[in-house]
Amino acid sequence: MASSSTVSTTLDLHLTMSHPNKKPTISFSSPSHRLRKRRFTTLCNSTQSPPNSVESQQKNSSLSDQLKPLSQHLLSDHPQPQPHLLSKPKSIWVNPSKPKRSVLSLQRHKRPSYSYNPQLKDLKLFCKKLNDCDPSSESAFLTILEEISQPLTRENALSILNFLKPWPKSYLFFNWLKTQKDFPLETIFYNVTMKSLRFGKQFQLIEELAHEMMENEVELDNITYSTIITCAKRCDLFDKAVEWFERMYKTGLMPDEVTYSAILDVYAKLGRVEEVLSLYERGRASGWKPDPIAFSILGKMFGEAGDYDGIRYVLQEMKSLEVEPNLVVYNTLLEAMGKAGKPGLARTLFEEMVESGVTPNEKTLTALIKIYGKARWGKDALELWERMKSNGWKMDFMLYNTLLSMCADLGLEEEAEELFEEMKNSKRCRPDSWSYTAMLNIYGRGGKVENAMKLFGEMCELGVKLNVMGCTCLIQCLGRAKRLEDLVKVFKFAVERGIEPDDRLCGCLLSVASLCEEGEEFEMVLDCLEKGNSKLVGFVRLLGEKEVGFDKIKEELKEILNNVVVEVRRPYCNCLIDICRNRNLHERGHELLYLGTLYGLYPGLHSKTAEEWSLNLRSLSVGAAYTAFEEWMGTLSKIISREEELPELFSAYTGAGTHKFSQGLANSLDSHLKKLGVPFRQSEEKAGCFVATREDLTSWVQSSVRSPAVIL
Repeated sequence: MASSSTVSTTLDLHLTMSHPNKKPTISFSSPSHRLRKRRFTTLCNSTQSPPNSVESQQKNSSLSDQLKPLSQHLLSDHPQPQPHLLSKPKSIWVNPSKPKRSVLSLQRHKRPSYSYNPQLKDLKLFCKKLNDCDPSSESAFLTILEEISQPLTRENALSILNFLKPWPKSYLFFNWLKTQKDFPLETIFYNVTMKSLRFGKQFQLIEELAHEMMENEVELDNITYSTIITCAKRCDLFDKAVEWFERMYKTGLMPDEVTYSAILDVYAKLGRVEEVLSLYERGRASGWKPDPIAFSILGKMFGEAGDYDGIRYVLQEMKSLEVEPNLVVYNTLLEAMGKAGKPGLARTLFEEMVESGVTPNEKTLTALIKIYGKARWGKDALELWERMKSNGWKMDFMLYNTLLSMCADLGLEEEAEELFEEMKNSKRCRPDSWSYTAMLNIYGRGGKVENAMKLFGEMCELGVKLNVMGCTCLIQCLGRAKRLEDLVKVFKFAVERGIEPDDRLCGCLLSVASLCEEGEEFEMVLDCLEKGNSKLVGFVRLLGEKEVGFDKIKEELKEILNNVVVEVRRPYCNCLIDICRNRNLHERGHELLYLGTLYGLYPGLHSKTAEEWSLNLRSLSVGAAYTAFEEWMGTLSKIISREEELPELFSAYTGAGTHKFSQGLANSLDSHLKKLGVPFRQSEEKAGCFVATREDLTSWVQSSVRSPAVIL
């Protein structure tokens, strides 16, 4: 009988990360990232250094080693005064093509402190009247403006501009100011208006104001540029952010810490790692001290790339600059280490975080649970859960559902039930649709049909919506138990409530069909599948038509596979082969296996060395594995008959099936091999491996009558 393990591969995460015996520690040694040598050499040559101090170490040096002399000689936090410069005035930047302009501080501009104004209360009441008027009526707004009782001074105008919160009213007031005689608009008026527009993500209006400033020769300061850049970033206009940042640099203005962090994030989101490192270096050389936000951006960038050396570099830089990581930085680095596949180091970083006095939040714990689940560290995940309860750390829906999903992946049924009951007793985190889906997944994988149906009934009673993933888990469970009438009822219930069958749900139904013999039950399942993928049902029926040629099968299968997501293409092909075997369409099954191999669905199926030829069956369903083995034996028989040179050993791998809910492909293949009478035996040294010697296989071929089931 064919197995339904095919579609379970679309639901299971077969992760085989091993658990180290020793907790790793985070080392702050230098990373392997390299900056461009030419740029670094230019920076180093700008200061005097002992002979051969840089040149002899620069070759094969890491980014950390390169930046170390830079931080020691060029970026000193407390520069010593040089005697020969004490008598000279402080130099300033001069653009030879423009008049001299002042160098702006790297710190953010502080708002001027207004003196006490007895009329301020009246001004606030006036602004409230403006805010309360109909936002769609420009005339009403302008009418109220004419009623202003206070003199229109610079301070009063700025106060009104700050008090007007909806950006359309701020913009209207700013345009009204332009119409007032003898009222020059300074840079600060544009800046305040731009900040209001930034809240509304009105980048086009902000850019128009910036061009207006240039035309009217109103100075753009670093707050102006920072506002433009950060608004472009919020609007996902990354190219515009880069454009204005480069324009800012050309004017001679030095970016402040907010601008640096914003543009670093822009470059990181564009995937321009080299520009990020270059900008970071330029900022450090100019005296900028990165804040936790900047380091969070760097950590996220390296994490997205799965670059552990980059993460180490971020930690090293923070330590060298004595920047204490905050909760945001820790969360970012934990997520980065998860993507880099470093669960042990994530655990160590988490312990350092707790020891430093930073209390983890729900996002921290969710990230760590995901890492443990992916690495299959069930023990560590459960210990963390107990620690959450004992310390009273807050838990939200995301964290609870992540824990439940982890239990499903690791087959921790009892722990999942305990956690689920805890959610039911919680006042603010009661189970939602995804919580029930996780439990359906657990019961479905464990074959607990009654538990799954009871849970489904509870969902209907409480009005919890069944989503497509939960429907897939429940149908898979019912299909394995051959409770097809209940399966049809659940499917119809789901469709009536708006669930649209996706590729995975259709794959699940196809898997159930592969378990059924031709007849009423088979047609019941196909009727359900018809509602999700009628083209697929048509192809299943086409397989049984003897007059249909190979070219037609090839064309139709290609169209079906092109119209589904990549993740289900191999399971679909596996199920179709299983259906062919159940209907005694062995030749069709071999054609589908050939096409699946042709379309790249079974990479690494065969491998050859001088000592061993092997067949890797781990990605196949039971029926597809039988077909692949028979095809292999047919080929080997022809080679042996031609007396061609052969290796000493032949092997077929099914995998050991270490997961609790493994379907046992090894046991099925063992029975099939005994039925065929081929001289393959399970290896005593390696589980899930069947081996045969050249002598045994040659003897079997020569002494056996070729069977159509074996030699094609």
